[in-house]
Amino acid sequence: MTDAALSAPSTPLAREVARRRTFAIISHPDAGKTTLTEKLLMFGGAIQLAGQVKAKGERRRTKSDWMGIERERGISVVTSVMTFEYRDCVFNLLDTPGHEDFSEDTYRTLTAVDSAVMVIDAAKGIEARTRKLFEVCRLRDIPIVTFINKMDRESRDPFEILDEIEKTLALDATPLTWPIGRGRDFAGTYELATGRIRLVDGGGDVAGTGEDSLAGLVSPERAAETQEELELARGALKPFELDSFREGHLTPVFFGSALRNFGVRDLLDGLADLAPAPQGLEADKRAVKPEEERMTAFVFKVQANMDPNHRDRIAFARLCSGKLTRGMKARLTRTAKTIGLHAPQFFFAQDRQLAEEAFAGDVVGIPNHGLLRIGDTLTEGEDIAFLGVPSFAPEILRRVRLEDAMKAKKLKQALQELAEEGVVQVFRPFDGSPALVGVVGPLQLDVLTDRLKSEYGVEVGFEQSQFALARWVSAAKKSDLDEFLAGNRSSLAEDLDGDPVLLAGSAFQMNRAQERWGNVAFTDIKDVRKPPSA
Repeated sequence: MTDAALSAPSTPLAREVARRRTFAIISHPDAGKTTLTEKLLMFGGAIQLAGQVKAKGERRRTKSDWMGIERERGISVVTSVMTFEYRDCVFNLLDTPGHEDFSEDTYRTLTAVDSAVMVIDAAKGIEARTRKLFEVCRLRDIPIVTFINKMDRESRDPFEILDEIEKTLALDATPLTWPIGRGRDFAGTYELATGRIRLVDGGGDVAGTGEDSLAGLVSPERAAETQEELELARGALKPFELDSFREGHLTPVFFGSALRNFGVRDLLDGLADLAPAPQGLEADKRAVKPEEERMTAFVFKVQANMDPNHRDRIAFARLCSGKLTRGMKARLTRTAKTIGLHAPQFFFAQDRQLAEEAFAGDVVGIPNHGLLRIGDTLTEGEDIAFLGVPSFAPEILRRVRLEDAMKAKKLKQALQELAEEGVVQVFRPFDGSPALVGVVGPLQLDVLTDRLKSEYGVEVGFEQSQFALARWVSAAKKSDLDEFLAGNRSSLAEDLDGDPVLLAGSAFQMNRAQERWGNVAFTDIKDVRKPPSA
């Protein structure tokens, strides 16, 4: 049963909001996330040909991995946004980077979704990156649907994987489909609620219904084994409860093979029927409900040069309430200025089209020339700001070495723009020494180097810095903060927003500063919508 049927929305706006399903895909690298994304888009009609890893030429380029370094290394390093329709639902799919070096982008993306699909490799089970991303989802009580992928390859026992989910993540796992065999013997799935049997060789269409049909569809041995597993699954595993799923305590589980395009339709049907429609969000002054008439939205990502020919810059905004209409005026609460939304866009990975209208839950791209930043709130006049978009203290600090001194001005502009995107953080020391760049992981430095060269024509290298740690500083009393800033200028810098940051060479030095300045707070996470100096 869909949200629309459960809540029976009465207004046209409420009915449109109830159709939306905005979700992210999370996984450890190589679990098959990008392949699953392609197949979901294929079912939604957004792409006609899913790019396969072994294909050649243009077919090898996945629709969600558009950056050169992504295609070269076969990884996703930025969040892609894809909107498509399936059945009577509008899906906004946010494909997040799997590599931990880009965790900041992923965390911000998870602030913009109402549910998530957790992709697990059937042979490897829950891996470190999956566990970390799950904890982020748990902090926000995001409902999670699980897709156990690669069942057609060497895999672990399904009960063992389900047990690992429950013990490792403290999350009840309820299978909605059950695999018929695994590895080279993987023949299809059995839907527990309806008894529908889908076979891999049958293209995923319903081949029969009920356990009695198994013997006529697969070998007697396979049929008997599956019947025994089904009986055990019904007796030992917790039945599905919608409220428990929506509250983040239970995950429905689907089995399949994204590469073979099997089980993907079941997953998509499950999202349509079970995943929540857009939820209310907390702002600084009040809670905002999605069915409110007046439009509100927040920016969770900024991306430049998606189309290098036009040097475009897109702010990705999640609509939180109301309806956005192309051409309408919106208030940017950070600056109190009014901007025109003349060309909002929907994305189908690399392709895009103008969004004449969009509703709460939708994700739209807003072209701009540096006006919009991550964390910005847009409204129809109300002075509110949504909270919760994080910025994390970098784990690596480096000085940028410019190969051509004549391009110093170009480098400064490029670092400013890339910092506004969230590619890196830039810290400008109070003492006037050269700027530092901060990243979570070393792969971010590779992306920075690649983009500086390909998009700005600036070649750089990196040098070790005397500093290893950065923490934002704030104080309840302005006089305490001013005293601290005056006494530590040689170790201070400002970030993109002008907020003060303490730089330290070691954890020992940072601990000493914390002990000495008891009235000053040192934080490694900053809400970009609520600067620490505010």
